Amino acid sequence: MMGLLDHLPILPVVVPMIAGAIMLVLKDSRRNTLTGLAFLSVFIQFAVAVTLLYITAGKIESDWDNQIGVYLLGNWIAPFGIVFVVDKLSAVMLLLTVLLGLAALTYSTAFWDRVGIHFHPLFQFILMGLNGAFLTGDLFNLFVFFEIFLAASYGLMLHGSGSKRVSSGLHYITVNLVGASLLLISISLIYGVTGTLNMADLGIKAGTLNEENRKLFETACAILGIAFLVKAASWPLNFWLPNAYAAACAPVAALFAIMTKVGIYALVRMGSLLLPSGAPAAFGGEWMYAIGLATIVFGTLGILAEKQTGRLVGYSIILSSGTLLTALGMPGVTLTGPSLFYLISSVLTTGAFFLLVELIKRTESFGSSVLSVSFDAFELEDSSTSDYSGDVVGVPIPASLAFLGLSFFTCAILIAGMPPFSGFVAKFALLSSALAFTDNNMSGPSLNAWLLVIAMLVSGLATVIALGRSGVRMFWNSGTLQTPKLSIREAFPVAVLLLSCIALSIFAGPVMDFLTETATSLDDPNQYIHAVITQSSNKPGFGG
Repeated sequence: MMGLLDHLPILPVVVPMIAGAIMLVLKDSRRNTLTGLAFLSVFIQFAVAVTLLYITAGKIESDWDNQIGVYLLGNWIAPFGIVFVVDKLSAVMLLLTVLLGLAALTYSTAFWDRVGIHFHPLFQFILMGLNGAFLTGDLFNLFVFFEIFLAASYGLMLHGSGSKRVSSGLHYITVNLVGASLLLISISLIYGVTGTLNMADLGIKAGTLNEENRKLFETACAILGIAFLVKAASWPLNFWLPNAYAAACAPVAALFAIMTKVGIYALVRMGSLLLPSGAPAAFGGEWMYAIGLATIVFGTLGILAEKQTGRLVGYSIILSSGTLLTALGMPGVTLTGPSLFYLISSVLTTGAFFLLVELIKRTESFGSSVLSVSFDAFELEDSSTSDYSGDVVGVPIPASLAFLGLSFFTCAILIAGMPPFSGFVAKFALLSSALAFTDNNMSGPSLNAWLLVIAMLVSGLATVIALGRSGVRMFWNSGTLQTPKLSIREAFPVAVLLLSCIALSIFAGPVMDFLTETATSLDDPNQYIHAVITQSSNKPGFGG
């Protein structure tokens, strides 16, 4: 009999899948049941993610090889069957996903979960897809989970109705369908050349290919890299993001903050596992570095030109993706640990900012707000929804305007990377690591390192200018500023995400140490490969 710990890797996928399936059977009118089931699912996922993080960190004893858990479905051993793998990186991404999901779900219960249909099952399916993408150990199921969370995101993107969401959603759907096609083409080519799609097995077989097959394999990897770059919102494939994310309702946009990081994760994971065979250029080196630098430039220009706050946050996500691609494109693992710290901070910050943007819009006239469109479309003005109709949304909380102003200031500080919060810690760690990086026996930092430093400093200055201008316009230069009424269910998630960033700052030392260990394990992919290929044969899975 397997212990409870050995079953944990499957739960982040099974729990939201079962919850979403049950929700589809229930009627939307049973709001309390749907909401209770949604929170039960997310709380279970949160507990599982925390436990997995402790196991991979060595804080909980297990028989996992190098604290890497392998779970086999149907008891088919790798590389022939479906395998889920939990290591330090996937555990971090799981916890980040469920924390963001919990905040977005709490916020949605104020009214967004009733402005449309099937919100809760779609929310569970997008969590299922995200969790599966971080856990899967083979490329085909990575494609499957990509499609699950993208299909759910299409529905959530349009949640709340409105022509703006429809037009932005069409661009979003079209680009992601192109990315999915490229992903499927590349996976087919890789299987045709190597005979396997298991990531660990690819790390072994890629090094044994002859010259002819090696060229075809690298071509397939280049297509695969482009597909991941589409998901990561890199230039020039990111024109859709600012409009799409700004048009989505607040809890959906907040959850979308982590979706571009799935592409980053996939690039890091494949690049790491192909290191022993000589990683193709598609997964690192000069190509990723150059694309990342161009993405930073695009994001900087966009954030300077943009005046709408929602689109500003969208460009902030593009800037974070560009920074991560540039830093991870540098040779070695010197910048990997700080990059992961930056990823966590930026996801939490932009998620909170998307929630905050909608709350700040309530200081304007209700008729000009996107909320009025959704309320009118779904006729939420009867007695059962009187708390959410008209120009009053939510119930009063003390000093609501002060809360919004302080939260906006905190988000601006975090995104710009100014002290003393986690954004500063992340950027300082990246800058110091870049300046300490030398290449080709140079006595000082390389040219690429200097370009990264300059790009980060310039983009940070541009962010300060853009968000400072936006804050002045919204809070100090508006003759129609109204004191908004907020629900505790809306203010609390914003506060939790921002407090999480502050906690990152306070515990920056232990967190950075863990992420450095994560980077070191990525630099030694034999640990992952050994766990999947050998350890899996000794561990039964579901059905074993």
